[in-house]
Amino acid sequence: MSYLFLLFLEEKQMLAKIMFHYKCRNNIYPKTDGKIVRFHVPDDKVSWNSLYPMYNPTLFTSTCIVGQPWADLDLNVSDFQPSWNSIDGYINRISLTGMYEIKNGYPLNPCGRTGVIGRGVLGRWGPNHAADPIVTRWKKSKNEHVFNENSNKPILQFVAIQRKDSGEWALPGGMVDCGEVISTTLKREFMEEAMDLLQKSKEDALKIEKEIEELFNGGVEVFCGYVDDPRNTDNAWMETIATLFHDEKGDHVGMLKLHAGDDAVGVKWVDLDRNLKLYANHTSFLEEIATRLKCHW
Repeated sequence: MSYLFLLFLEEKQMLAKIMFHYKCRNNIYPKTDGKIVRFHVPDDKVSWNSLYPMYNPTLFTSTCIVGQPWADLDLNVSDFQPSWNSIDGYINRISLTGMYEIKNGYPLNPCGRTGVIGRGVLGRWGPNHAADPIVTRWKKSKNEHVFNENSNKPILQFVAIQRKDSGEWALPGGMVDCGEVISTTLKREFMEEAMDLLQKSKEDALKIEKEIEELFNGGVEVFCGYVDDPRNTDNAWMETIATLFHDEKGDHVGMLKLHAGDDAVGVKWVDLDRNLKLYANHTSFLEEIATRLKCHW
C-alpha cells in the first residue's frame, strides 16, 4: 500500500463548500484595459439575502466569446433555453456547490454579488467547469529531503505555470470539454501547459504520456467547488475539481523537463509556502495538501 494512500485513507475531506469571494469584487474586470469597473460590493452586501437597493452592477459580456462554438448564446435569443441545474445535452450545468437560484431567467452566483452582470469572458451562463492537476514532489539535495530550518518540516514542491492572460503564477489546469471526464482533462491540461506536449515530436510525446499515465493513475481529490476567480460575474462563475498527483520518489514527473506551452508562458517547480501569491484561490488548495502531507507551510 502506497505512502500517499495511507495518508489519505484516514480522512477524505472535500472542500466543496460555499466560500466568501474577494478576487471578483471591487476591482477592474480582467482583459478590459481598465474599461470595465465592477460596482462596489461591501462585505456585508455580498449575500443575495442582504438588501442592497442601490446595487447597479456593470453589464459586460466580452465580444471575444460571442459566436464561439464553446460558448453559450445570449439568453435573449428565443430558441436558447438552457436546462439549469442539470446535464443539458453535452453541457454540465450542475454546480458543485448545490442548486443555484434562477432569477428573471438568469442564474445567480452562489457566492453572491460581484459587481458585474452578464458572462464577462466566461463561455457558459452559470457554472463553468475546470480541472486543476496539482503535481508535487519532495525537495531534495543529494537524494535527501530538504527541511525548512524554521518549521523543521520537509519542503514540498509543486508545478506552477505563469498564465499568459494575467502574468500570475497558478496551478496548471483548464476547462472541461463537453462530455469529457475529469481524469482526461487533468492529464491533458498538465501535458499541454507544463510539458508543451503540442509542440513535441511523436517520440517525445509518447514518452511523456507514458510517464504521466503512471503518475496520474493515483490521484487524490483535494478540492471540489467554487473558485474565487477574477473572471466571475453575478451570472457566470468558475468551479473546479483539484486533484493531487504526488510523485513520492520523484522518478516520474519529478525527472522530466518542464516546458511551458498552450496558455502558459512560464513553468517551474515552486517550494510550498504560506506566503505564495497565486491566481484565484489556488493557495487554499495547497494549504490543504500541506496539512495532509505534513510538510512545511
